[in-house]
Amino acid sequence: MRRIAFAAAALLALAGFSGFVALGTWQLERRAWKLDLIARVDARVHAPAVAAPGPAQWPQLGAAADEYRHVRIAGTFLNERETLVQAVTGLGSGFWVLTPLQAADGTVVLVNRGFVPPEARDRAARKAGEPTDPTVVTGLLRLTEPGGGFLRRNDAAGDRWYSRDVQAIAAARGLDKVAPFFVDADADPGKPAGAERAWPAGGLTVIAFHNNHMVYALTWYALALMVAGAAWRLLREKKRQDRQDAKPH
Repeated sequence: MRRIAFAAAALLALAGFSGFVALGTWQLERRAWKLDLIARVDARVHAPAVAAPGPAQWPQLGAAADEYRHVRIAGTFLNERETLVQAVTGLGSGFWVLTPLQAADGTVVLVNRGFVPPEARDRAARKAGEPTDPTVVTGLLRLTEPGGGFLRRNDAAGDRWYSRDVQAIAAARGLDKVAPFFVDADADPGKPAGAERAWPAGGLTVIAFHNNHMVYALTWYALALMVAGAAWRLLREKKRQDRQDAKPH
């Protein structure tokens, strides 16, 4: 009976050891993938701006190949259809100002022109600085953020937005031919900063990727070593018991 119990324990130990080693190795593979992703995104962010994807390319857009591409778009802002989306930035809590930019072909791209604090949320407070002529915007391509954020869902009927849900905002503002992405506008070097800052403030995109894979890998490998240590102690105890059983009584 004792041999059966030992055999079962050995099989469990082997399965546990193999499983933990496999999980640790998988985390190392994930770390390599994440580091490659970070390098590719960094290259995109600092590359010269290229023309934003057109309607023919919209169905193929994806996070792996397109998120954070530095793009350029031209058109005229539809300022009267802007949308405020709740935001928390390095400048404090407030709102993103998303304004549709309509190109000459009629297509529309939502542009996150930047951050405004609560006291500048009313359009009238910053209307003097609104671009009204055809313009060119450069910034980072971002994919739509459906649903909501801050543990709250977007409320189109109440005009309360917690994420930059392109499709929902477009529907609420009666927009057609809207790109399935938005653009985080670059900072305007001509705008003053500090106490005289002109709103909205662009260029506040935070690019951060959680990369705890090495910690996870070490944790799994440590658990594998613990299982191996427990198995070694079990084997040593079995040998001791076998020697005792072999002694004449």
